Amino acid sequence: MAILHKATLTPTKAELVAAWLPEQDWYDGVVPPRPRRVATFRLDDPAGEVGLETLLVDTGDERLWQLAFSYRAEPLEGGAEHLVGTLEHSVLGTRYVYDAVGDPVYREVLRRTVVGAGREADLVRDLGDGTTEPVEKTMTVRGTGGEGVDVVLERLPQPVADGDLEEGSAALVGELPGRAPVVLARLV
Repeated sequence: MAILHKATLTPTKAELVAAWLPEQDWYDGVVPPRPRRVATFRLDDPAGEVGLETLLVDTGDERLWQLAFSYRAEPLEGGAEHLVGTLEHSVLGTRYVYDAVGDPVYREVLRRTVVGAGREADLVRDLGDGTTEPVEKTMTVRGTGGEGVDVVLERLPQPVADGDLEEGSAALVGELPGRAPVVLARLV
């Protein structure tokens, strides 16, 4: 279960993304990007130390971009090239935000989600008074099972093709309301 906090982020995630995205060699969208969140999901770090969030955003070119982030309390050793930036979280303090494809925790959790036919984390919001409330999901994901030692993230999620939904197809499939299912990641 992923716990979300009622918090202020400085800078905002949209500000971090807008500054970072044009610098990525795989990004060929609108510059400057105007990231608009379409959907998001979270995965659970079994150790509970690393926040793992994936955003699907439209940057102004009507394409759906997949951005995976890991949030850490301390810098990731050897992760400088994947650092998106830092932000101040009004509840948790300084957070180091990484492009999660360079974070070994994210890669392993994503791989296990695909191999084990897992799903996205359930979400609750910590209200700061000892209580929580459920948070509605904006999308669902599921692993199809299969084999592979590494995972490839689809920066532009791909439409589901024949066989992608089959058990053992080694894919992570996402479903958003009002849209056809897409492949978010594949095992290799």
